[in-house]
Amino acid sequence: MDALVANKEIADLNLSYMLLAQKMLREDRAAAMLRLGISAAMADLLIGMSLAEVIKLATSNFVLCAFRLDDLPAFRTLMQGSKERSLQQAHLSILLAGDPLAAAGAPEAARA
Repeated sequence: MDALVANKEIADLNLSYMLLAQKMLREDRAAAMLRLGISAAMADLLIGMSLAEVIKLATSNFVLCAFRLDDLPAFRTLMQGSKERSLQQAHLSILLAGDPLAAAGAPEAARA
């Protein structure tokens, strides 16, 4: 029974993520690509998917999104209550824009 609940929760997460990603891409493609950590090709693929395709993909039992802050020391530094919030946001933007997965040519599914 627990596996069924987990699969439904994963499907709900995937559906919410993919619908949000499509909405973000429609509103501001460049900003969405940066925030989602995806390439132009992945953005084209996501934006071109029909609702039926999104639902079909979302019902897989694999989480489609992933945390992009794999560098634990960098993450801790960002979370240490900097008094200058705008500087902290700029630092986070720089870290995420310089995604090492993107530079290494990793598959988009690993970054999305």
